[in-house]
Amino acid sequence: MPNEFPDDLRFSLARDIIHDAARLALASFADLSSLDVEEKQNGQDVVSETDKAVERLIRARVAEAFPGDGVLGEEQGLDAGTSGFLWVVDPIDGTSCFVHGLDQWCISIAVMKGEETLLGVIFRPTTQDLFAARLGGGAFLNGRPMRVDTRAGIATGLLGVGANFRVPRRSVTDFIDVLLEAGGMFIRNGSGALMLAEVASGRLAGYYEPHINAWDCMAGLLMIREAGGWTAPFPTAGEALLRGGPVIGCAPQVRQDLTDLVGKSLERAGQNP
Repeated sequence: MPNEFPDDLRFSLARDIIHDAARLALASFADLSSLDVEEKQNGQDVVSETDKAVERLIRARVAEAFPGDGVLGEEQGLDAGTSGFLWVVDPIDGTSCFVHGLDQWCISIAVMKGEETLLGVIFRPTTQDLFAARLGGGAFLNGRPMRVDTRAGIATGLLGVGANFRVPRRSVTDFIDVLLEAGGMFIRNGSGALMLAEVASGRLAGYYEPHINAWDCMAGLLMIREAGGWTAPFPTAGEALLRGGPVIGCAPQVRQDLTDLVGKSLERAGQNP
């Protein structure tokens, strides 16, 4: 990785924290029978004690090293801080997979300053895959440069698709319908952060979700851009960051076809593209 980066200290800290967080999460993953799980909005939106413990660990480590930095986390919300730096954290993305013993989950950390994402790290503890990116410094998988897949198209690659109950069902089903009509195929593994990282690494051609939260995507979106891909604008100004929004990220040759499919699906669902 390049040696010169305007925020090496936070990047190094993020990598250290994410490995410590992974050890804590894996200890719980090895003994799921004793794990406390609570519903949030419904039975498909859950939080475990491990989610909470991992976020507490990350917040404590950030506060110790950079007490003026803010943190936005899925479980404890926003602590704005005073330094202008904001850590955007999903302690376990893919909790539903985690609590059912499936290995499709990860930990995601991004650091922003203002509306700009400076760095992102995503770690999948069950495979020890560490995805990392720095603004202007490239994207890496386990220390080696990664690039989006520049050969796959809609009909030859795989698209990741996110789904949740925050949006009307047709927002998802109409997209899948138009994708299949175009000869494409999709996967959904329960972790938007992980699928965005897999776009950056060339494993997926693209990713679309009608609504995603900032903690699920800020690290992955930076990775895609630094790996040579394209991402649609995501709301980052003020309160918009807390509300989240639609997310699209893909290899550059997929951009037009994917955005056309998204627009077509929104028209079918009676929404404005």
